[in-house]
Amino acid sequence: MKDKTILEIKDLDISFRTNAGVIHAIRGVDIDLQKGETVAIVGESGSGKSVTMKAVTGLLDTNATVNGGSILYRYTDDAGQEQIVDLLKMSIRDLRSRINGRHISMVFQDPMTSLDPTMQIGRQIMEGMLLHKKVSRQEARAHALELLELVGITDAEKRMKNYPHQLSGGMRQRVVIAIALSSDPDILICDEPTTALDVTIQARILDLIKDIQRRIGLSVIYITHDLGVVAKVADYVNVMYAGRIVEVGNVNEIFYDPKHPYTWGLLSAMPDLETDDDRLYSIPGSPPNLLHEPAGDAFAPRNAFALAIDEKAQPPMFKVSDTHFAATWLLHPDAPKVELPEELRHRLDRARKEAGVHFDPPGNPAADPAGARKEAGL
Repeated sequence: MKDKTILEIKDLDISFRTNAGVIHAIRGVDIDLQKGETVAIVGESGSGKSVTMKAVTGLLDTNATVNGGSILYRYTDDAGQEQIVDLLKMSIRDLRSRINGRHISMVFQDPMTSLDPTMQIGRQIMEGMLLHKKVSRQEARAHALELLELVGITDAEKRMKNYPHQLSGGMRQRVVIAIALSSDPDILICDEPTTALDVTIQARILDLIKDIQRRIGLSVIYITHDLGVVAKVADYVNVMYAGRIVEVGNVNEIFYDPKHPYTWGLLSAMPDLETDDDRLYSIPGSPPNLLHEPAGDAFAPRNAFALAIDEKAQPPMFKVSDTHFAATWLLHPDAPKVELPEELRHRLDRARKEAGVHFDPPGNPAADPAGARKEAGL
């Protein structure tokens, strides 16, 4: 692992047994998370974002099979010793007692599915501290009050005695965040944390998580299909399609110099008041049925720029810069030159100017040295 990498997902491969057959849902996923940074995983529903993070927390369904890969997590134990463990090799019991909540916490999309409707929220926040940190009830209660104030809930003493149904949606999500932070985790995984909220509350929740992250050095993973959220919070972005990472880069590289046609489609589908189009763009077609795994690029049937090789072989990751990689044959040195769609290029130029971002794309991309030319048959 790199010096500051606290979570490294390497070549993760997961399938699910169903009545219709075996679905190969996760196909060789690699994701790195550094200390204190925010990584976003974006893609359409069914692309494998949540399944990947459920593998980290041991929450995979019983019909799931991990076929290969590793999830290495680096942390400091109670004795102050640095440990590196493969989460996939831990028993579910050990994972939930030693890691979940204590070191890695998760915030889900709908707070009502995470909160016990029969229990006061104060008790729910204290529960994790009493279990993992072995503190007294008085200490747990005092910290719960601090957490409620940290997440922006006023009159915390009163709210401790409330039940979830007595709070608004935004307040419930803040309580869920307080619970996730109660045991001082290293990593916070946010699975569509603002989807169920109105846009005003969404912005407040995102700002809240960013503020907490700055205060305590938290590492955050966002799972989302909303590129507006990604632009606001992420340091690095992993674009996921059909169980694979198809593009990865820092937020400026993904938003201002995207290389994969799927990323182009996601960016084009974002609402834009300045666009010349009178209809909102949508990517044509549907994601593939992974009961029948494609031999080539899974995005090829929906890709207006697909090459003949896309039907035969999956593209490797091509290097665009030290931080930017994309899995598309369009980056092969012998591929025809394809430019960004004109409307998208204008849109990204406007966005860059509005954000005041100066961004110089790197030069010509280089292929990953793992035999890309030979594999392409070019």
